[in-house]
Amino acid sequence: MNKIRMTSKKENISVLVLLLSLFFMTPEVHAQQDSQYTQYMYNTVSINPAYAGSRESLSMLGIYRNQWVGLDGAPETLNFSAHSPIGIKGVGVGVGFFSDKIGPTSEDLLSVDFSYTINLANDLKLAFGVKGGISMWNLDPTKLNIQNQNDVTLNQQSHNSPIVGTGLYLYSEKWYVGLSTPNFLETTHYDDIQASTFTERAHLYLIGGYVFKMNSGLKLKPAFLVKSVAGSPLALDLSLNALINNGLTVGFSYRLDAAVSVLAGFQLTDTIMIGYAYDYDTTELGNYNDGSHEILLRFELGTRRSGIVNPRFF
Repeated sequence: MNKIRMTSKKENISVLVLLLSLFFMTPEVHAQQDSQYTQYMYNTVSINPAYAGSRESLSMLGIYRNQWVGLDGAPETLNFSAHSPIGIKGVGVGVGFFSDKIGPTSEDLLSVDFSYTINLANDLKLAFGVKGGISMWNLDPTKLNIQNQNDVTLNQQSHNSPIVGTGLYLYSEKWYVGLSTPNFLETTHYDDIQASTFTERAHLYLIGGYVFKMNSGLKLKPAFLVKSVAGSPLALDLSLNALINNGLTVGFSYRLDAAVSVLAGFQLTDTIMIGYAYDYDTTELGNYNDGSHEILLRFELGTRRSGIVNPRFF
């Protein structure tokens, strides 16, 4: 591995992020974690294709996340998704675009979602979903300050791999639970001389939440997300959001052994919602960055059934 010249303590810490992003360059890597979102409760379709069409409206959502602000090479993520029922009973479809940058590496992902929902009893529904797409990963060593420019392990690299995922989503008007894997294919990448390899492992997600109607103007929704991948610690997010007068959302979130967060959202119109989240890092890395920021924008057209925006809080 090349040595990278630094001139200060903060720069030394910054380069750790670059080294983490370069774990692809080690002889063998067993697992990696997918990108994380503090406002995961609004971005369910990105991890569970069974969610597609569940809001009974054309729902478009974009999230921009700037993680570990002030740390060179820190993750920067953009995610866009759109999904809707299509007029065939129980069928929903969706599309998604994802872009992630970490140090000299970047990954772009294009996906298509399909779901089928059945009514079990009263307002209880069960949806099945599949996801397909392609992942495009790139390494640009020109973004590093390298002493040995002739190091063959730091040549420009690009790898494309298919994505196949699936999910289940059980929900009513008051609660939901979902189990999914956005990509269950295991893909190993390597360069022509096999100087470096990395393996993409399947991630398993379990999500859930319940809406408590306190009075006519206040709803509370505790929610959780559990993420598991072989070779990495279990990731757990817990959150509590309050919806006030169907317009203002405020809440907080806790990521196990990682961060605490505050969240806020506002329904600007019947069709447009904006959201913001700030993470404070509770690890040692928190001493060297200014936290993480996340901005969300959601646009929805009314349901085909009633012409109004779905009033559900998830």
